Amino acid sequence: MLKRNFELRTMARVSLSGQWLTAALVTLIYVLIAGGCGAIPFVGSLLSFLIVAPLVYGYNVIFLELHRENKPMELARLFDGFNDFGRIGGTMILSQIYIVLWMFLLIIPGIVKSYSYALTPYILKDHPELKFNAAIEESMRMMNGYKMKLFLLDLSFIGWALLTILTFGIGVLFLDPYVSASRAAFYEDLKAELSGRNASEEV
Repeated sequence: MLKRNFELRTMARVSLSGQWLTAALVTLIYVLIAGGCGAIPFVGSLLSFLIVAPLVYGYNVIFLELHRENKPMELARLFDGFNDFGRIGGTMILSQIYIVLWMFLLIIPGIVKSYSYALTPYILKDHPELKFNAAIEESMRMMNGYKMKLFLLDLSFIGWALLTILTFGIGVLFLDPYVSASRAAFYEDLKAELSGRNASEEV
């Protein structure tokens, strides 16, 4: 049985204990790079695909490893996506292209697809043999029937999001790590749930 959202948030806070300032620094660098790429005239969108997509992978994996190992965070891991750019960068870019294309059709289907693809960074980390559509399809398989669960987890942070407005956006440096750590806990919980279900079906 999947953990409830407050349990996932509790696990996230435990993993972030003693790491909040480092997590805020990682988030600041991530936001500055992503924002800087998008702000460059004419080529900003292209740079966002080429540079930000691998960073999204690195950012998510940092919190996945923090959840698993509870070791001090390493800023350099933010750039891990560039070490295998063809597989990781290519897959992340492809997933973003798919989401944009869905958004062109209708906003709601685009949002739904973004949740279908949400586990792609973790799958790329755990399954180095997967890339491109194979990794994306594995995310879709795992998220089948669980997209609303992740959406409600994200929605549970709405109060925190409102607080970031009062801090003129500074609060996002702590909110994003909290959300990302919670999503990492969700992935681990879902993976265990699906693995247990498959094992019981094989018996």
